[in-house]
Amino acid sequence: MAVPGKKASQKFSSTLSQGGAEDFDIYCEICDMADIRLPAFGYCVDCEEHLCQSCFNTHRRPRPLRHHQLLDEDHMPQQRKLHGLSKSTSSPQTCDLTKPCTKHTKEVIKFYCHDHNALICSVCVTLEHTPTSCNVDYIPDISAQNLYSTEFKETLKDIDELINKCSLIKSGMKQRVATSTTSLKNAIAENENFKKEIHKGFDKLEKEVKDTATTVQLDNNKKLKTTETTCDDINKSLQASADTLKYLNSNKQTDQLLTELKRAQQLIQDNNNILSQLPTINDIDEYIFEPNQAIKKVLQDEKSLGTLSSKKLKQPAEPNNQGAVAMKMSTHLKINAKSSSYENDCWITGIAVSPQNQIFAADYYNDSIKMIHINSGTKKKLKLDSAPWDITFVSSDSLAVTIPDSKTIQLTSFSPYSLSLKNKLKVDGRCYGISHHRRKLAVTFTKPAKLQIMDLKGNTEITVEKDSNGDNIFSYPQYVTTNSHSIYVSDSDNDVVLRFNWKGEMIGLVGIKGPRGITLLDNGSLLVNGRDSQSIHRVSGNCQDSRTILEDVGRPFAACWCAKSCALCVSTLNEDGDDNYIKLYEKM
Repeated sequence: MAVPGKKASQKFSSTLSQGGAEDFDIYCEICDMADIRLPAFGYCVDCEEHLCQSCFNTHRRPRPLRHHQLLDEDHMPQQRKLHGLSKSTSSPQTCDLTKPCTKHTKEVIKFYCHDHNALICSVCVTLEHTPTSCNVDYIPDISAQNLYSTEFKETLKDIDELINKCSLIKSGMKQRVATSTTSLKNAIAENENFKKEIHKGFDKLEKEVKDTATTVQLDNNKKLKTTETTCDDINKSLQASADTLKYLNSNKQTDQLLTELKRAQQLIQDNNNILSQLPTINDIDEYIFEPNQAIKKVLQDEKSLGTLSSKKLKQPAEPNNQGAVAMKMSTHLKINAKSSSYENDCWITGIAVSPQNQIFAADYYNDSIKMIHINSGTKKKLKLDSAPWDITFVSSDSLAVTIPDSKTIQLTSFSPYSLSLKNKLKVDGRCYGISHHRRKLAVTFTKPAKLQIMDLKGNTEITVEKDSNGDNIFSYPQYVTTNSHSIYVSDSDNDVVLRFNWKGEMIGLVGIKGPRGITLLDNGSLLVNGRDSQSIHRVSGNCQDSRTILEDVGRPFAACWCAKSCALCVSTLNEDGDDNYIKLYEKM
């Protein structure tokens, strides 16, 4: 910015002319009214006029002009405003530029940066988006081109498509919940008929089935309510944006139209991200009642009247985008997991991240589970009887934690500010890795090394231990992760990641040196911590190829992908004090 108060430079004296002398593309509009043409030295944003050096230096001396914003010749608009057209229908007035800058709240948005797709103020232009580094336009100079433009039409089209998408999602979810509700009622009716055939003592066992059905129903209703509320909110905001765009376009308020177009496009992007995180119809199951035939014979030896199990629906096709493609990551944050200076250094062997930006960590050296709020850094600690290893969510407010030494799985409940112990599941070995999917647990063991698939009561359904030749499949399977199609196990001693289906059949493997923590991305590919190679690898969902995406990251151990923030949470085992930290690597 030039400093006001100096006299006009003499170097422009030769350019002054009367009448038909030399013209300039950009000249002082004040002097031009006196039939004197001088080259522009700067620009007044409030007056919307170019000024020569003399007018520029004296512009803010009068009291009414003292707060005007001045741009010097390096930052002034490089096109002269055509005042003769400013009141015509082809170029509406700019008095509707009133939106405050998000970064400089006392300034008004009057410029648009093409390079950063950003609406900015004059301070932004001066400090960050300078003409030497960015392609910046003054909004009144370019706003008229948006009238009935392709961008305007495409934005309205995107809004309509997203509104339709919301309606389809809400309708589909409502229909699936209704079907599930009917199936649950039928299952309860079958349970009642079965109960009449046997002794009245089964009444106490019936309660467990009903409680399970109630829990499922409440969860279904919660998912439906979340979907309806979110979709309704999105529809309202999108419809309001569309109405605003149509009004501004009809009234040819081009400056506000440009601003609202950009806001609408961001709103579309944000709401698409919100929709991708909503429950889907695949999260709602139908149910049948499966009576326990053994109860008819030996009542005293049985613990349940039957179980509510998901009806075997057709599984969706596996996602196509499973490849181990390149992926750039950068260190975003380091979170201290140590609760106080008095406790031992941490060894975080298991990590789970909630949608509410809470990290749940299994701290092996301190025999505890820790809940850490990423944003505030606050911590809660729950002491256990023995050292935990891995951790997984089993519902929106509960966790399952493996305790190898006691051969148990500890169930734990949590709220935003507390952790508490629930019941334990007794298992038949030293349990290490654990992953939950659709009311099933996949758990890895050592001595003997095996994989078990069990229900949430700890009842084993499938055990994977030996191949068709009778040889051991695993050596030291420490971690496991799951989706609707596959179970992935990292075996650190065999330097391999193995893939199984839910029948326990091995359907793929890939070599990784010393694999530890393993976590799934949204597209079905994997991130695997290579502790021995001090690297992080991306592995295709079919386990046919892999590539290194991060190197020299210490000795990475536990891993968990946070889909909401697109970040990888990693713990280390370095014995240099860094073990007390959980690192967040953000996708670039």
